[in-house]
Amino acid sequence: MSNTQRYNEIFRQVIQDYHVYDHVDTEIKNPFDNGTLENRLYLKCWIDTVQWHLEDIIRDPNINPVDALALKRRIDHSNQDRTDLVEQIDSYFRQLYANVTVLPDARINTESPAWAIDRLSILALKIYHMQEQAERTDASEEHLARCRQKLNVLLEQQVDLSTAIDQLLEDIAAGRKYMKVYRQMKMYNDPSTNPVLYGKK
Repeated sequence: MSNTQRYNEIFRQVIQDYHVYDHVDTEIKNPFDNGTLENRLYLKCWIDTVQWHLEDIIRDPNINPVDALALKRRIDHSNQDRTDLVEQIDSYFRQLYANVTVLPDARINTESPAWAIDRLSILALKIYHMQEQAERTDASEEHLARCRQKLNVLLEQQVDLSTAIDQLLEDIAAGRKYMKVYRQMKMYNDPSTNPVLYGKK
């Protein structure tokens, strides 16, 4: 089993586990041991899955503005948790490949392994929900056909992205590419850099 086959398997498990109750306040029951990559991947996809549904809820045209503001702040917090987890996953890979001898002609990649895996998690959610749309019994045939076409594209994209991630990890392990991680610097969450929070006039 390749690395991404395992990652995709975990993401599918998360999404299935969430949809047993299909509620944004469902308690997470991470089946993997703390400190393992699998544990971080499960938590990462769980956060993505909850946020997917929060984004649905906040788009209700009849939502109470007070509730919408609370949801917006919850989504902001979720985004920060997501970023923190991506950085934890990248730290895992940095440690994993710490002793690799980097070749003189090694190249840097456009994104780190964890940010690519982040996209793989979101893609798993798109596939699950597009599959739902393609199987609706209350929608027109035109809608179903359009969603089936989109689903096929998403599945192809999953294969391509999985292949690219596996190749990236192989290249890093062989020293053909090297990791260079830039920590996220989200200024709007920082009271010292957000003018609204530090009181700039």
